[in-house]
Amino acid sequence: MERMIAFQYLTAIIMVTLGIYALLYKRNLIKLILALDLIDSGIHLLLISEGYRLENGLPSTAPIYTGYEGGAMVAPIPQALVLTSIVIGVCVLSLAVALTVNAYRHYGTLDLTKLRRLRG
Repeated sequence: MERMIAFQYLTAIIMVTLGIYALLYKRNLIKLILALDLIDSGIHLLLISEGYRLENGLPSTAPIYTGYEGGAMVAPIPQALVLTSIVIGVCVLSLAVALTVNAYRHYGTLDLTKLRRLRG
């Protein structure tokens, strides 16, 4: 089980790293939006992995049971934070896509370097 937790941390770090790489080196607005979503998903995975606990080698259960005395519960605070962050992330993502569609309709390009030159 400990290997799986280490795998989750490694996957989260790789996702955030790839997202930052794409933000720094890609110039297409759609790719930049996808990079932001990749960073967001990596952070969500990291927060959920932080809330997971192992007790005596046994996995945790969901914190929705009442009267459960069998072992450790998964921490509910990271789950609530991630759920809130997912809702905010979807709103930001939809706004970014709407702005990108309007930029493409108005300027005819999604290349960030060409859009910067059109500032005037």
